[in-house]
Amino acid sequence: MKLIIQIPCYNEAETLEIALNDLPKKIDGIDEIEVLIINDGSSDNTVEVARNWGVNYVVNFKRNKGLAKGFMAGLDACLKNGADIIVNTDADNQYNGADIKKLVQPIIEGKTDIVIGERPISETEHFSPLKKKLQKFGSWVVRKASKSDIPDAPSGFRAYSREAAMQMNVANEYTYTLETIVQAGRNKIAMMSVPIRTNGELRPSRLFSSMFGYIKKSMLTILRAFMMYKPLMFFSILGGTIFTIGAIVGVRFLVFFFQGFGSGHIQSLILASTLLLIGFQTFVIGLQADLISANRKILEDIQYRVKKIDYDK
Repeated sequence: MKLIIQIPCYNEAETLEIALNDLPKKIDGIDEIEVLIINDGSSDNTVEVARNWGVNYVVNFKRNKGLAKGFMAGLDACLKNGADIIVNTDADNQYNGADIKKLVQPIIEGKTDIVIGERPISETEHFSPLKKKLQKFGSWVVRKASKSDIPDAPSGFRAYSREAAMQMNVANEYTYTLETIVQAGRNKIAMMSVPIRTNGELRPSRLFSSMFGYIKKSMLTILRAFMMYKPLMFFSILGGTIFTIGAIVGVRFLVFFFQGFGSGHIQSLILASTLLLIGFQTFVIGLQADLISANRKILEDIQYRVKKIDYDK
């Protein structure tokens, strides 16, 4: 069984070697352990550090494309190079490399296809109280959207079986962590979580420039993923809410009308009619989106089969 550890990198020359040295050299049940880095348009000597250390593969981007693109390119390269299990970790040595054994063990034993490391968020000193609360709230939202029980959705320390990796698709350009959980949950891919350790902070996070930016991008990612995988439910809730408000306003107008005061509340009639129409149209959009979603599932199945033929040659 072959394990490839992939590490997305963007100007990580100062911390990459520390992260590489922390990786395990041997794991029971694994015959080969190889390392792949994704150079996401680095302007420093990240690639030189990686090659001098002895990484097995390097995926190069000429310009920065973001974490989501890098993650998918890494999966593609790992699958092409025969990985049975793929572990994703960070170049800033945030995660304890020895815990990779914890991630891959459930996959080796055939218990699951995706394992996500659960960080001790409450005990992490360099996380502010606000960030800790937001991390927990974001994970709760993802659990609801994905119908899963993953306690630490933003964690990038995770392992994928070959089958699960071939089914992954990331549409957003921000991060893969949230969308892939929603996707896996909705497609009923087996997932589980294991507790892991984290190391001290070597540098500030580069994923977001401000807490507001992090919240905005994360919520948009979750919302978009929910719209993609449960469009009828999303638009039914939205349309039903608008339709109900319109109906309430309409009933209010009728009450005034039968009391003889209808002429003074024409605005309510116009508002009610508009809201009822918008609510109905939103539901129709949901039906159309559901049909598109069904076609997307067929395309994903075709993509999976093509990948399987291509990668298993």
